[in-house]
Amino acid sequence: MKNNIVLAFFSLLLLSTSCDSNKNPLIYSKNTHEKGRAIIYVEESFKPLFETSISTFQSLNPQADISAKFMTEGEIIQAFLEGKVKTITITREFTKAEKKYLKSKNVEVSSDRIALDAVALIVHPENKDTIISVPQLKKYLTDSKSTWPLSKKPMTIVFDQLNSANFNYITELLQTNKLSTHVFAAKSNEEVIEYVKNNKDAIGIIGLNWISDQEDFEVLNFLDGIHVMDVRLNENSPSFKPINGVIYTREYPLIRDVWMINKGSRSSLNTGFVNFMVGEKGQIIIHKSELVPANNPVRLIQMN
Repeated sequence: MKNNIVLAFFSLLLLSTSCDSNKNPLIYSKNTHEKGRAIIYVEESFKPLFETSISTFQSLNPQADISAKFMTEGEIIQAFLEGKVKTITITREFTKAEKKYLKSKNVEVSSDRIALDAVALIVHPENKDTIISVPQLKKYLTDSKSTWPLSKKPMTIVFDQLNSANFNYITELLQTNKLSTHVFAAKSNEEVIEYVKNNKDAIGIIGLNWISDQEDFEVLNFLDGIHVMDVRLNENSPSFKPINGVIYTREYPLIRDVWMINKGSRSSLNTGFVNFMVGEKGQIIIHKSELVPANNPVRLIQMN
């Protein structure tokens, strides 16, 4: 009788395990390049790209579950250094000091440049000032008395967040942390776009990825109600919009790299996803998003 009860118990346990496994095979599967669970932190500037990339990767690998947290670059780097996350996407390689710190903790990382991106400047469609130079941008960011050249109206300048990749890039490019009182931060790239739509004398500073993929219906909604400014290096230089051709040739002045930094094991899902983004399929997604893939050059065609 006792043996029968034990056998019955193990039969029920196996049945329960089998049912649970069928419902969620991730619980019982080994973490590999194609299956398991992974969490990555991504700079909020690249949210549209990574939502598409993760969805595509998971459709190709049904037993893979990747969760992305979209945060500021400063928060992401701090979390990585504190050991809270294994895989991150930011706009720069680690500094010598950061590498030295990781080495002191016996942490080995791999860094892969996956794309070339840009910072875009946006204004309201009724704004007649549609071309800006880098020196002008610096003046507007630091001089509280700045006005629009044509309308003479005072301007406001809005970033996504303090310590974001956009904020860090612009302040480092201009070599200034002393910003005017008419410069402020919203909470996201999306909020910057909405602010510009509702404020005719504002400049918005956003990541290009939020408005680059014009096959995306949501991107078309963002573009309806804003104008992307032409930017030139100085007053005597030609001006360019941030499109992938002139980003690739580096003629557009406000460009930056996109890096994935990983300390996941070589056989883990984290590494599998990084390999996907560096590989052909991920690079095609980046290209379709109108950014410049790091490993597949843009094809330039000269028209006469």
